[in-house]
Parts: sequence; C-alpha cells; structure tokens
Amino acid sequence: MLKDDSLLLIPNVLKVFLENGQIKSFTFDSRTTVRDVISSLQDRLSLRYIEHFALVLEAGGLDQNQKLHLLQENQPLTHVVHRTYFQGMKCLFRICFFPKDPADLLRRDPAAFEYLYIQVKHWIKGILKQMSTVMILLKLLSPQSAV
Repeated sequence: MLKDDSLLLIPNVLKVFLENGQIKSFTFDSRTTVRDVISSLQDRLSLRYIEHFALVLEAGGLDQNQKLHLLQENQPLTHVVHRTYFQGMKCLFRICFFPKDPADLLRRDPAAFEYLYIQVKHWIKGILKQMSTVMILLKLLSPQSAV
C-alpha cells in the first residue's frame, strides 16, 4: 500500500510538493527531464530567476533523520522514479542554492524571495520542534528531576 505522500501514485505522474503546502502534478514520458519540471514550475509560480531552485527527493521528514537528494537537471524523470526507492519519498521544489544577497533577490524576484522566506520559516519551525523535544528529554533524564 502506497502512502498518500509517496513520490508516484499514478503511472507517469510526478507529484511535486511546494513550500506553501501546494502539490503540483506533472505527467511525464521518457523524454521529460527534471529541468522541464523546474521550467514549468517557474512559469506556474511566476519566478523570474530559477538559478537558486532545484528538485530534491526527501527521505524521512522533519521529525525523522531527513535526507535530501538533489536531482540533476538533465536526469529523465523515468530514470529518477525507476532508480529510486520511491515509497515514502517526496519530491520537493526547494531553494537549494542560497543567494549571496537575499536583499538583491527581493529586488530582482519578489516571488522567489517569498518562496525562500517560507522555506526558511518551515526549516526554523522544524528545528525549534526538535530542540523542544530534546529539552524535554534532557529535563526528564536530569538527576535533579528525580529529587
């Protein structure tokens, strides 16, 4: 049984998860590449500059040991799906190459800057959640809590 958020539920359809919670679906054939999906997302999201973005496969999640696998732009999607243990993995559209000057990104491409902001906000929330869990465990394990 495949999970609801798995990489591939319908043959030749790739679900791409965006930082704002949306899911975009792409049909593909043997000629469709990762770059084609990125270009389509650029149009759909009204992004001017795409050099900071990439598609990644996520294994695990924020609550687990998260591993991100950067996909090469020239990879065919069929290759990605067939060579990857895709059950439980998600395909994400992310800013992977942080801009040298985020203020310049804001001036040049406000939509890309907003995407970066949302992504960083989600990342920080995940870290804070993990830190609070660690703090609770440390408090429970400390010798003073037994007294």
